[in-house]
Amino acid sequence: MSIKYLALEIRRVTRSPRFLIFTVGFPVLLFLLYVGIFAKDPGTKAVLMVSMTSFGAMAAALFTGTRVALERASGWQRQLRLTPLSGPGYLTAKAATGMTLALAPAILVPLVAVLGEGVSLDASGWVRATLGVWLAAIPFALIGLLIGQIGTADSTQPITQLVMLPMALLGGIFIPVTTMPDWLLKIAHVLPSYWMGEIGRGAITAGSASLGKDVLYLGIWTVVLGFAVVRRYRKDSARV
Repeated sequence: MSIKYLALEIRRVTRSPRFLIFTVGFPVLLFLLYVGIFAKDPGTKAVLMVSMTSFGAMAAALFTGTRVALERASGWQRQLRLTPLSGPGYLTAKAATGMTLALAPAILVPLVAVLGEGVSLDASGWVRATLGVWLAAIPFALIGLLIGQIGTADSTQPITQLVMLPMALLGGIFIPVTTMPDWLLKIAHVLPSYWMGEIGRGAITAGSASLGKDVLYLGIWTVVLGFAVVRRYRKDSARV
């Protein structure tokens, strides 16, 4: 992976107004809104903090697919194949860009929660609620890449929304997992968003799955999605 290319990609996306609004501002605004409506105690505020951190990291990581689709449509991806930048280097840089974007809500939402709402966790809890949730966004960066490689410049955004909203709902971000019926909970257990939420919820509640189980399921998703992204990229390259 070219460090210069990665730095260029990060500069390009961070200059986008869409990035500033939807991946930085929106999760923070949602957190403050939900706290104002629903949260009366520190425990509820902490749960909302984890939920909005997860949502922000997931949405930011998925954002990568939009630019990939635009580059495919404009022929820029095809031009990059003629440069010394390798296919794995290109994909790694894109995934790393998505993870860099996901870092913003993973830091800002907890920061606002601490400074503005008085949320307090122990050291291990903060590691899970920030670093853990951020690392759990890796599968979503790969999903974004896959959507960008499959979709068109016009279809990528609606496809991303169709993926993101069910993931957020079933992951316990907008619907508490404790209120889900058993059949819905079984579906949720298949999704990476559920295990991403479990990492964050484990910082607050004792009833969450073990960290090892969370990492195992997210690791399986990462391997499967990584294979799918590479295969799709090679298929696109073979058509050139």
